[in-house]
Amino acid sequence: MKPQLTLDEALDISLRSVDREIENMVKYDKDIPRSSALGKSIVELVRSGGKRVRPLMVIVGSRFGPSPDRRKVWRLAAAAEFIHAASLIHDDIIDDSPVRRGQPAMHIKLGVSGALHVGNYMSARVIELLSVYSAERERYVYDLSSLATTQLCLGEYQQLSHLFDYDVTIDEYLEKSRNKTAQLMATCLKIGAQSAGAEENIAELLYSFGEKLGMAFQIRDDLLDFTQSAEQLGKPAGSDLRKGQVTLPVLFALRDKRLAPAIRAIGPDTPAEVTDAVIGKIQQSGALDESERLGRRYLDEAESIINRLRTFPAHRDLQTLLHYFGGRES
Repeated sequence: MKPQLTLDEALDISLRSVDREIENMVKYDKDIPRSSALGKSIVELVRSGGKRVRPLMVIVGSRFGPSPDRRKVWRLAAAAEFIHAASLIHDDIIDDSPVRRGQPAMHIKLGVSGALHVGNYMSARVIELLSVYSAERERYVYDLSSLATTQLCLGEYQQLSHLFDYDVTIDEYLEKSRNKTAQLMATCLKIGAQSAGAEENIAELLYSFGEKLGMAFQIRDDLLDFTQSAEQLGKPAGSDLRKGQVTLPVLFALRDKRLAPAIRAIGPDTPAEVTDAVIGKIQQSGALDESERLGRRYLDEAESIINRLRTFPAHRDLQTLLHYFGGRES
């Protein structure tokens, strides 16, 4: 049986080259010697793995333009992963997650203050590293270096401010997901296209595709927290709810008047066995199916955008991304 291709293989992009470009952002940063604690921490984080979805999306986006500059495109791709990696440090602190990709999280190794310093430095430094492309005719770089970072922080704040808040609306959940997850993916595709000279309407279509894909990705991630085993997750099922994160399956389950009181009773000091019982009821309710349907709706909308871009050979790369995120053929 032929082994399934990884995402980078399916897109015909060298992951090793992507990683090398990301590490170069540290290697050529004159202010942080690689031998320093800060430099070592950043390189260690970069080398900890990951599928590099966001830099791959920058490169895919560049395939929709007539004049891709390889050096510029790959530098933007590296910057996208730099921003994402910094956000993971903050994610783990907020979620109190002790492990990241099978290794102790940054705040476990360096302490919260040390990890915050690394994450803040990476978020701020990427703006300066990209300033070489900040000419008026290339203002799109602002979208990646500043706007994307701002929206990520806003999404994290929205998540943190609604812990154990069972009155949060689905619209608020979707806005948080858009800021925290979808917007960076969308921006990666768009700036890749813009950097290669794509027409603005094409870049906007790619942004819309990336946003819908990102929303579906976040919903799928929220579903996995309820549908996968503790062994698969590496943590107890329903961990988001245990930590106070009111995700889409919980919001749909709250519409069940018989189940809502038990969900609303869960707080930071609720015994594990009580929370386990409520999670089991959510799993048996129709909330997971409702969440799945909404995720599929976003994927359907993303697929319709691919159909509008079929004159570009790179539309096949969008099909690959759609299949990867949604597990569907198109």
